Order: sequence, then C-alpha cells, then structure tokens
Amino acid sequence: MTRYTSATERDREQMLAAIGAGSVGALFEDIPAGVRLDRPLDLPAGMPEAAVYEQMAALAARNASAEDEITFLGAGMYDHYVPAIVDSIIQRSEFLTPYTPYQPEISQGTLQAMFEFQTAMSELTGLPVASAGLYEMPSSVASAGYLAKGATGRDRFLVSRALHPHAREALATYAAGFGAEVEEIPLADGATDLAALESALDERVAAVFLQQPNFLGTVEDLAALAPAAKRTGALLIVAVDAPTLGVLRPPGEFGTDVVLGEGQPLGNRLDFGGPSFGFFTAREEHIRRMPGRIAGETTDVDGRRGFVLTLQTREQHIRREKATSNICTSQQLNALAGVIYLSWLGRRGFVELGELMAQRTAYARERLAALDGVSLLHEQPVVREFALRLDAPVGAVLRRCAEQGVNAGYALGRDYPEFADGLLVAITERRSRGHIDRLADVLGAAVAAERTAAGVPA
Repeated sequence: MTRYTSATERDREQMLAAIGAGSVGALFEDIPAGVRLDRPLDLPAGMPEAAVYEQMAALAARNASAEDEITFLGAGMYDHYVPAIVDSIIQRSEFLTPYTPYQPEISQGTLQAMFEFQTAMSELTGLPVASAGLYEMPSSVASAGYLAKGATGRDRFLVSRALHPHAREALATYAAGFGAEVEEIPLADGATDLAALESALDERVAAVFLQQPNFLGTVEDLAALAPAAKRTGALLIVAVDAPTLGVLRPPGEFGTDVVLGEGQPLGNRLDFGGPSFGFFTAREEHIRRMPGRIAGETTDVDGRRGFVLTLQTREQHIRREKATSNICTSQQLNALAGVIYLSWLGRRGFVELGELMAQRTAYARERLAALDGVSLLHEQPVVREFALRLDAPVGAVLRRCAEQGVNAGYALGRDYPEFADGLLVAITERRSRGHIDRLADVLGAAVAAERTAAGVPA
C-alpha cells in the first residue's frame, strides 16, 4: 500500500498516473533547458504585511517611469498627456466592471460606448466599418492576415521591413498556424522599396502590409505604394499611428482594405507595458471576416434608439469552422479611454496635436543632426519620430544619457542589425523645446565622451 506524506503528494501521483507521465519533470521536457529554473523559487518566509509593502515599494523604486525622466522613447508606445477626465470616467463602476454585453437591455451604456468608439475609428482611418477593439496592434496585424487569406484564398504575405518588428513576429507566428508564407520587402532610404514590392508581387499574394508612418518614422508614399500593392488583387493592410492622422491623409483614401493600429497613444498611459488596445477598420465587404465584435445601432419595438452586438466572429458564438477570431475581450475599457481622449481633443485639437508634433519633430531632427558624431539615418519626411546614426556605441550612449535623467530613444540595433548605429527618437506634445535642447546637450556630450574613449579625434 502506497503511503503519502501529504494530500498534495497523493494528488500529484494520481495525476501523473492518469496522464501516463513518469514524473513532474517529464511534463516540462519540451521546454528548452536554458529557460527552466533549476532551483527552488527564492521566496522568503512569511512576512508581515507592512514588511511586504516596504519590500515591494523598494522594488518598484528601481523602475524609471516617464514621470522620472525626460523620455524620447517611442517605437510604438508614446508618452502623451492623459487628461484627468479619462480616469474620472473610466473609473466609474458602470464602465469599470462590465464585461461582455450579452443582454442589450441592460448593457446600453457599454454598447453605446463601443458604437461611439467604432464611429471615431472609422472617421480617423477613412474606412466604413470598425470593430469594437482588439488586444493591441501586433495581434490586429496577425488577424488581418487571416482575414486576407480567407478573402483571397491565397497564401503569401508581403510585409514591409519597416512594419513594427513585434507585428512582423506576430504575423509570422499566426501565419505558420494557418499555412501562409511571409516575405519581407526591403527598404530604400528608410522607406518601403517600391521596385522590390512590384517585383515580388504575383497571383499568390494575399496581402501587402505597410505602416504609416513606418517604424523608422518615414511617411510612406501610399499614393505610389497602394496601386502597386493591389495590382494583382492582393489586399492592402496598413498599420497607422493614430495621432499622426491629424496631419496625414487617412489610409482609407488610398484604397486600403484594412487599417489598424495601436491605441495606447489615445488616452492610455505607458504603465510599464500596458494594457492598451488595438483598433481595426475595414471595407464593408470584409465585415464578416473581421475579428472581435461589432456593436450596431437599431431601434426597439417602440421606435427608440438602441444598441446591440451586431456581429461576433469568435468560435464561442458561431460554428468553430466559421470563426475568424479567438479574441475573447475587446479591451473595451481601454478603448473607452481612447474615445474620451478624442472627444476631449475635438476635431480641431486633434489637428493641432499633429501639427505640434510635426513642428517640434522638425526642430529636434535639425538640432540633433547638427551634433558632431550624429547624422540622419534617412532623409524622408517624418511627423513625430525620426532615426539617427551615432558615431559611437548606441547602448553606451543611451546609458550615459540615462545617468543625466534623459531617455534618448530606442536602439534600432535591437531589431535591425543593419542599423546597429541607429537611434530612434520620438516626440510628443509633452516634449518642449527646452526638453529637446536638453536632449541635444546630453546626447552630444555622450557621443563625444564615447568617441574620446575609443580614441576618435575630436
């Protein structure tokens, strides 16, 4: 008779016997040894609540937030001002606590918020249909790939190398699951190479993926790229930085089939990585292949205006083989923050925000490119983000800047080996001319120090 020292041990042995595993370790054999923890967790014994609070506070203090430094870090997430009205509204219990509005008769507020969000996204992107929101931009890109494969019956994707690296990775992961190939289109002077795109197109291409502005900050020439991308019947999918639409033409005006993007810059703080939301808009013919859910406007039996869930494409709601998405929430609270933010700005304020970023970006680009050891990575037009080349190790320069309380930007070499000397700098309305001058002083000194350390003549 087997004797167990505890109920936990008994349950473990019964579980292993039921599934046919020899040991708990056997359950983890498929996980590479290099990422397994080969020791017990380093957890202290039980502590009083006050002591736990002090320890957690000490750990939190090791993080540097956008409130602690002057940050020019962007690359998809940006330090925009979030007005107090956003928190004031989204923290109300009627918005904070609801989940899926299955019963429209008691969910009119949530459904209307979804509908208003969809309307705002449709107006921004220039496309007629919007979903109620997705997780974030990379998963939205991957979902667009699935839409394109189903709509065209083709199995090849052409992806600009200037599409956000995380989005490219997510698309490649999803594509491997639904049997599509992903091919990158190279860049020419910081922009998607039109000639390379045209030569790569054939009758197997389901979709072309671009970003506007692209990851290097370049404003892509959609007027030239869009007709080329659609020449063989492929869909054109564009990821867009929403705040730049105050000064750029909506991608929908260029014949784009799907426009999507990251919603964090719209009323959502950085918060050490999230959560945020993704937005997804498309032409009407793709409505039944769109991921997530769509809220619609209707009238009740008494003729009063009301809102309902018009379309849900999850496998939970329709036959699994007809599902186009496994997104199980719409990130609706974050999306609500986005529509509050847009309402707070208003139409004119949204345009002024774009103009302000473009003006300050132009000043920062000129100011930094004039520094010794610093040059532009490309000469293309930009709105709020631009790429530089440093004649010094980028990582070392960033560390020197951080010591002075300045986060100088994103090291492009992390994702682009060909730009190992590249630095991506982002501007928001929170970065004043004084901040930009401070960056120029700190960055110039850091580059000079690293060049001197390397023996480069002044």
